Amino acid sequence: MHHTDPPFFADRDEAGRRLAERLAGLRELRPVVLGLPRGGVPVAARVAEALGAPLDICLVRKLGVPSRPELGMGAIGEDGVRVINDPVVRRAGVTRAEVAAVEERERAVLAGRADRYRGERPPEPLAGRTVIVVDDGVATGSTARAACRIVRARGAGRVVLAVPVAPPEWTDRLAGEADELIALETPAEFAAVGQFYTDFTQTGDDEVVAALRRAAAGGPERDPGGGAVRTEVLIPAGAARLAGTLALPPGASGVVLFAHGTGSGRFSPRNRAVADGLNRAGLGTLLFDLLSEAEAADRALVFDVATLADRLTEATRWLLARPGLGSLAVGYFGASTGAAAALRAAAEPGSPCAAVVSRGGRPDLAADRLAAVRAPTLLVVGGADPEVLDLNRRALARLGGGGRLLVVEGAGHLFAEPGALERVARAAEEWFTARLAPR
Repeated sequence: MHHTDPPFFADRDEAGRRLAERLAGLRELRPVVLGLPRGGVPVAARVAEALGAPLDICLVRKLGVPSRPELGMGAIGEDGVRVINDPVVRRAGVTRAEVAAVEERERAVLAGRADRYRGERPPEPLAGRTVIVVDDGVATGSTARAACRIVRARGAGRVVLAVPVAPPEWTDRLAGEADELIALETPAEFAAVGQFYTDFTQTGDDEVVAALRRAAAGGPERDPGGGAVRTEVLIPAGAARLAGTLALPPGASGVVLFAHGTGSGRFSPRNRAVADGLNRAGLGTLLFDLLSEAEAADRALVFDVATLADRLTEATRWLLARPGLGSLAVGYFGASTGAAAALRAAAEPGSPCAAVVSRGGRPDLAADRLAAVRAPTLLVVGGADPEVLDLNRRALARLGGGGRLLVVEGAGHLFAEPGALERVARAAEEWFTARLAPR
């Protein structure tokens, strides 16, 4: 297998998309996809969506070594399944009493999460079916082993364990636990799963619940809140074709184009969460990849703000040229380096952009164009992101169209803290709905 230098994946969403491509041949078997909470669920959600398969969870809890909780010495799961990695226990010098104490604590968490994630919804029946067990990666293999045994105990006819990344010897460790073992990458230098992701922010309980609810409701193509019609599109940009998702609620007065940050794309769970809120507020959204897949491998292009801004401008022209969309008001939402691209595009002479929102943005990367930005701009920054906060404070005074700085106290650069992203979404909704009247 060919390997590139790590990280291999921008985030779990991209990992899920690539894993889904590898698993496409299983679609005809009408499988069930089970994600391991929490980090495996965003990966599994993308797989389930692509295969048209039901999504459920396989509840497993890692038993961490007391002095090094990130190091798994075993795992427990539903139906009383328990797996102990004796070599790890011996090397770490963990006593039986310590193992029992960790297990008791994790059993309580497991029970609580079953209630939180599933609520009144019964588990997906597995008897006789092909079951794809998905996690964001395998390290020691204890959690994956427990998951496979749980699935076997529930009567699965065939078990496929699929992950984006695993150590080279993982098939030896897990031989016999699944009928098929699939990993996209098996790098020789393997220390931890997180080293192979650019963004390995911890997945929250709310994200797990939301993914399960979306799947149960028929997937992300159906938005019961805003009733948006979603269309997969290809946007011409020179010789490239940029993949995107256009969502238009009935009677939308405006549309917001998203410029993602470095290493991310149209499947960014954070941008999608904000977009869903805008759709429910009656605004259209266009999430698209600013670079083609081939271009994204060029690190120079990833940081080329001028090129990214040109792509945003081209996508805007393409959008407004579509039948019936020419009168829509236009807004830009930029995250991290994407915010610089959004500001630079908004500064172009004759730009139709009527409002900009920047999330954890880098306006300094568009410093020479800030005075030309006529669209009112909302700069949203986490209070626990001091360097970026300072950059945004300096940029605020230079914006030609004026703006506002919103500091979300306690939030870091990725707004992963409980309630932080919801605050961003509400602020964006208020900013855009007040400013995107039909042109």
